[in-house]
Amino acid sequence: MPTLLHLDSSADRVTSRSRALTAAFASAFSEAGPDNVVVHRDLHAAPLPHLPDASLHWAPGLRPPGAIPDPAAEELQQRLVAELLGADVLLVGVPLYNYSLPSSLKAWLDHIHVPGLTAPSALSGAPLAGRPAVLVTSRGGDYDKGTVNEGRDHATPVLELILGEEMGMAVTVVATGLTLASGAPSRAGQVARGEREYADALRLVRELGRRAGSGPTAPVPAPEL
Repeated sequence: MPTLLHLDSSADRVTSRSRALTAAFASAFSEAGPDNVVVHRDLHAAPLPHLPDASLHWAPGLRPPGAIPDPAAEELQQRLVAELLGADVLLVGVPLYNYSLPSSLKAWLDHIHVPGLTAPSALSGAPLAGRPAVLVTSRGGDYDKGTVNEGRDHATPVLELILGEEMGMAVTVVATGLTLASGAPSRAGQVARGEREYADALRLVRELGRRAGSGPTAPVPAPEL
């Protein structure tokens, strides 16, 4: 059965645009095939603990001599890794918090980026190579080239690095910006642009979800919005 692992991390349970966009993708994925399965993990509502032992950064065969992590912590990590490896498509909602990842999402990333299990090492191949990962990022301001916020998005690059370069997944980014424009008088002139970006992103995630749920082909890269 084609399986989507759908992660949300926004603290806003009502008006979050990253949640709205991931929900649209997941809905399109479900509707694309009668046997499609969506596994949803809300990292804000049910936060993961911080990784409690540095040795869990590594597969058992790569850990330092004498490392004995807590069995319960290791069991949780194994479940999270199995959840990821069992998914045909990964979908991640990424709101930008203080120019970076929500801490709930960082905790998940620390649990599942494991050389020897999910990332290549001397003990393993690349089990996730080529598997689609769709990042849906929402940002309150304007992060375009030439703006004061250019280069200040420190969330998307680290996910592209870990999921894409390190773990070999085929990463697609769908971004919507200016989500806070309507609440800032100084940005009143950008409200319409923010709404257009959101509408474009909504159309795109629905198409990507439909494609991902219809067959093994990875989603096409997102165009510039």
